[in-house]
Amino acid sequence: MRARAKRLWGVSIAAVLLVSAVALAAVALRQHADLFYTPQLIAERGQPDVGKRVRIGGWVQIDSIEYGEGADMTFLIEDGSGETVEVAYTGVVPDLFREGEGVVATGRFGAGGDFTAENILAKHDENYEPRELKNARQATS
Repeated sequence: MRARAKRLWGVSIAAVLLVSAVALAAVALRQHADLFYTPQLIAERGQPDVGKRVRIGGWVQIDSIEYGEGADMTFLIEDGSGETVEVAYTGVVPDLFREGEGVVATGRFGAGGDFTAENILAKHDENYEPRELKNARQATS
């Protein structure tokens, strides 16, 4: 085989590998790309498509957590705009999950407009201090 033919084969194989890598990355990103909404954004633009996986972020509204049977619970997410989204969740919530704290819920809207979360992420600021230490510090003060 001549040098020119070897170069042509090498460039062809590299091009096929590059196209394959880009296609694989695009498929992987499309499956895991969740759109992020706030309650205000949902009120302005309307509800996302039924069954489409989305993330809703904001704060857990004070006095909105209601526990059902077993591990079922519902709560409201607010974002300071006056709009809220009711979230239904079944499972164990993170230790940092509590009223008035930041939260991101990943899930889907149902046909009736209800949001069912599959995953709950609790957020905190960079000054996080565990409750136990905060209570101990307040007791000694």
